[in-house]
Amino acid sequence: MTRAAAEPYRTGFEATVERRDGRDVVLSETYFYAESGGQPADRGTLGGIPVADVQKRDGAVVHTLETEAVSRGETASALGSESNADANPSFEPGDTVVGQIDETFRTYCMRAHTASHVLYGAGRQILDDLGYGGFDIAEEKIRVDFETSTDIDDSILVELERLTNRVVWDSLPVSWVEVPKAEALEREEIAFNTKTEEGVLSDSDTVRVVEIEEWDVAACGGTHVENTHEIGPVTVLERSNPGEGLTRVEFAVGPPAIRQQVDEKSAALDSARVAGTSVENLPAEIGRLSDELGGLERELADAKSQLVGAKIEELADETVARDGNEWLVGTIDGVGPNELADRVQELAGDAADVVALTGADGATFLVVGANGDVSAVDVIDEVTAEFGGGGGGSPSFAQGGGLSAEPEDVVTFLRE
Repeated sequence: MTRAAAEPYRTGFEATVERRDGRDVVLSETYFYAESGGQPADRGTLGGIPVADVQKRDGAVVHTLETEAVSRGETASALGSESNADANPSFEPGDTVVGQIDETFRTYCMRAHTASHVLYGAGRQILDDLGYGGFDIAEEKIRVDFETSTDIDDSILVELERLTNRVVWDSLPVSWVEVPKAEALEREEIAFNTKTEEGVLSDSDTVRVVEIEEWDVAACGGTHVENTHEIGPVTVLERSNPGEGLTRVEFAVGPPAIRQQVDEKSAALDSARVAGTSVENLPAEIGRLSDELGGLERELADAKSQLVGAKIEELADETVARDGNEWLVGTIDGVGPNELADRVQELAGDAADVVALTGADGATFLVVGANGDVSAVDVIDEVTAEFGGGGGGSPSFAQGGGLSAEPEDVVTFLRE
């Protein structure tokens, strides 16, 4: 068990420099958490120099400083200026240095990591065939990847959030202990994340087990709070599918969680105000409005269909002959090309050999249906060659758009 994991509340210490290589420093002991298992490295300072990264390499914890520490033998002139020397305190093997860990960031990681265990414990309650696919702590959110056969829909997300916050409220104790690896592997209740929990199943004879009383047990090397009430509010943000049979659930803790809750409440209140109802009745009102909108859309579609039918009957009296074929050509207002496609194909060969209808839906468009000697796509090619735009299709149906002409100009061109 690392010192950081064993004593997560400790943020200051003294240690001896064992070796230094440029910006990399190894100490006799450290309470900095080295990045692993989805938890980022601690932030802080060594001897007043900011620590840029902390990693485990070849069994040692390596602290990488933002600027290179200077040996006492290096002079200010060698560095170029006296200010550079002041900015780079001397570090040499055998020196005693003070390590100061960023308490705010350490506390955030402790809360976030423990929250991920609580969320996984909630998953144990409601998800089938559950496995632990990994987790990660970022600045504003945390993710847990579930392996499960359960479809994690909106209702499941809400229940995961409810259960997690209930455990926070219940103030359950959190403990961690080293147990023999063989014993840990035999205990079915212990969750193992073998993909990301570096060191959990290493050459060590023991496994660190973190337990939230009567809620969750997991093999884990991270830093944790001692009681779930320290986590604070948790808000589930979203879900996604990163692949490999996983469902990713992202959530926030602390201030980001509060901001999300406030944003969601504000959006719900605004929506309820616009809908003229309460937040509690908002789903029912949205359902009613959706049904009403669907009815209006159907009425509009019927009206457009009647308009198209009437216009086509009018145009049928004004067909023209071209190269031995009868052409029905005209403009249709208030509809788009997709709304004319089926009608044009039905009319081709019935109302006329070629049916070409044009209109404006942002830009001028043309839809053509043909049954006989004329190819619909050739008609589109002829029109786009004259007026620009583009399109395509088949001999029986084609359409084009983006024409640099008014619909009436296209009709005139086709009638000539």
